This record gives sequence, C-alpha cells and structure tokens, in this order.
Amino acid sequence: MNPPRRRAAGYPILFYRENGTSSFCAFISTASGGVFSRKNKNMEEIEVKFLNINPKLTEKKLEGIGARKLFEKLYKRKVFDYPDLRLNEVGAWLRLRDEGDKINLTFKKRLGIKTDDGKTSDDSMEEIEVEVSNFEKTAEILNKIGLKEKFYEENRRIRYQLDDIEFDIDFWPGLEPYLEIEAPSWKKIDKAIKMLNLNPEDKKIFSTYQIYQLKGIDENDYREITFERMVKK
Repeated sequence: MNPPRRRAAGYPILFYRENGTSSFCAFISTASGGVFSRKNKNMEEIEVKFLNINPKLTEKKLEGIGARKLFEKLYKRKVFDYPDLRLNEVGAWLRLRDEGDKINLTFKKRLGIKTDDGKTSDDSMEEIEVEVSNFEKTAEILNKIGLKEKFYEENRRIRYQLDDIEFDIDFWPGLEPYLEIEAPSWKKIDKAIKMLNLNPEDKKIFSTYQIYQLKGIDENDYREITFERMVKK
C-alpha cells in the first residue's frame, strides 16, 4: 500500500478511483488558481455544434444514416468556481452533472478563445471527467475545498450513436435546439457532417455559455436556469 501523499499548504487535493485503484487525479490551488494538472493525450474534447436545428428532421436524418437512438434524458447540473471567479477568467469551469443513471464531475476549459460573444468559435475544448457516486455529497465536498456554486441548470438531451460517433440533440431553457457531434478524431467529425449533409461552415466550436451570449443572456447572472423558470441572482 502506498503511503499517503502529503498535502502542501493551501492546496486541496482531489482523488478519484480509476480501474479499481486509488490514483491522484489533480490538485486545485487555492492560492494561485491552478487547475487540474493531470495530463494525457485524450484531454481534448473533439466536438462541434450546429445551432437552430429542427429536432424531428434531424432525428429522421440520423435514422437514415443508420444511427441508433440511445436515450432521451433530463440532465441536472451545478457549475462551480472560486469566489473570485478565477476559473471563469481563463474560460474554465467545474461541472457536476446528474445524468440519471450516472453522475459525472467534469473540468472543462475553452482553448483558443477569440471572443466571448458567441460570434466566433474557439479552437477546441479541454475536458477531464470522472464518475462520482453522490450528487449532493460531491457538491458539499467542492464547497468544503473553497469552491462555490455559480448556478443550477437543466437541459434535455436526445442521443444517437453511429459506431464511435455520438450525436446529441440538445434542448436548453431559452435557446433553440442544437445538434452536438462528438467523435474520437476531427476526421470522423468531418465524416459525420458529410453524412448528414450539413454545411461545414455552419459548425461551431464553443460552449453553451457562448450560445446564451448570442441571445444576450449571461449564465453568470442567474442562480437557476430550468425549463420552468430562470431566476436571477
């Protein structure tokens, strides 16, 4: 059994269980705003979005190319940052999401940021994700290490899959539906776009935050965003 790691002063430590063994995932610096330090070649999230779609027509096209419908779910999430919003300042956030059959804790960071108004795409997205067992307890842990809940949010998702390509039709409060395509390579993203006869020029590489910005809505101004209500802070 390995000896416990010593915690440097001011540095909360986050552990997670991977492949049945305890391993060190990352550290979060309360002093300098450093974020997840674990590096691997799979950290880039390879996905694009197509906005303002017709959900029924999109489902028909997906079925036409042989994609299989996996589920339709309501997602619930809490988004966290430090009190001084240091993650937000670098285009990053920590998301705790209940997907019904599993709960994930995810660090996300925009890469190659050009603007925040949603009019230009980023280069890509960094993502590190681990599965946790309890939504509220994990939120409590995040609060204990100095993070704060920025807002609670819900969305509805319909997922299709074709081989190793995922197609998500997303519905968000106050937004038009959009299609998200995720694949293990940009080459497969291009293949999926061609199969669906979509215009490559219409693809977007950015977060839902940027889509809200296009509508003149800043998620950070709200404490709750659901289909029933949008409550400002």
